[in-house]
Amino acid sequence: MTSATTAPTPAHDPAERMLRFHQPEKVLRHLGPAPDEAALGALFGLAPADYRTYLDRFEARNRAAAAALAAAPGAAASLAGLPFRPGEHVVAVGESTTADRLSWFEILRHLLPEGVRCTNLAVSGSTTTQTLANLPLLAFQRPDWVLCMLGANDVQRLDGVPLIAAAETRRALGALRDLTVRRTGARWVWLTPTGVDPGRVAEYVHFRRAGLAWAGADLDAVAEFLLAEPETSVDTRAAAHGHWEEDGVHLTPAGQQHVAAAVLDAIGSGSGSGSGSVS
Repeated sequence: MTSATTAPTPAHDPAERMLRFHQPEKVLRHLGPAPDEAALGALFGLAPADYRTYLDRFEARNRAAAAALAAAPGAAASLAGLPFRPGEHVVAVGESTTADRLSWFEILRHLLPEGVRCTNLAVSGSTTTQTLANLPLLAFQRPDWVLCMLGANDVQRLDGVPLIAAAETRRALGALRDLTVRRTGARWVWLTPTGVDPGRVAEYVHFRRAGLAWAGADLDAVAEFLLAEPETSVDTRAAAHGHWEEDGVHLTPAGQQHVAAAVLDAIGSGSGSGSGSVS
C-alpha cells in the first residue's frame, strides 16, 4: 500500500492501470448504494487518500485533454455545433474503451455546455448481450442521448472461436437501440469499435495464456454494420490507429484524445455517417 504523497506515476503503474479500466461499483449496483471510497480503495490495495489521489489525477488529465481539444484549430465551430443542451442527460454505454477513466467520453464531458449531465454506464469486458440484459438500468437513467460503442468483446476469439456470433451481435445492438428509444425517446449515436493491433495482441502474454485473440476483419464487420444504420455514427478506427497500449487492444490516453476529437468533429459538424440527425 502506497502513501498519498508517494503514489507512483509511471505509465506501467499496476494500480493506475487497474483503476483506469475497472470500476467495481458499476457491477455491484444490485447490492445497494455504491460502496464508499474506503471500501473501493481497499479492493485495489489502496488507502482512501491514495484512491482519491488517483481519481483526481485522472480527472486533471481529462480536463487537460479537453482544454487541448478546445484550443485546436476548428474546434470552436465543432463545439458550437454540438446538439447537447443544458438540462439534457447524455449517457454512454460500452466496454473498456469507454469505461476507461481516461476515455473519450470522460474527455468529452468537459467540452459540453454547462448544465448537460453525463453518465458513463460502460463496463469493461461487456458484450452486446450483457449490455442488452442491463437495459432496465439504461432506461432508468432517462437519457436524452445515448452514445454507444459496443461489439469489440463480441468478436474476441477463444481458441479461434468467436465469443458471440455476428448475427447475434447485430440483433442485440438493434434491440438495445430500439427498446431504449421506445422506452425513453432518447436520440442515439453509434461509435464503431476502434480496432486492434494484431501483432501486439498476439505477443501479449496474458492473451496467449487465455487463448484470446481479435481479428481486424471481425471488428471491421461490426463497424460497417453500424455505419450503415440510419442513426448518426462515428467511425473511430482511423483516429485510434497506432495508439494502442502494449496489449494491442486498449487505447493509450493519446488515442482516447484522438477518438474524442473524432467524436467532437463528427457530432459537432454533423459529418457522422448515417441518415439520422443530431440536431
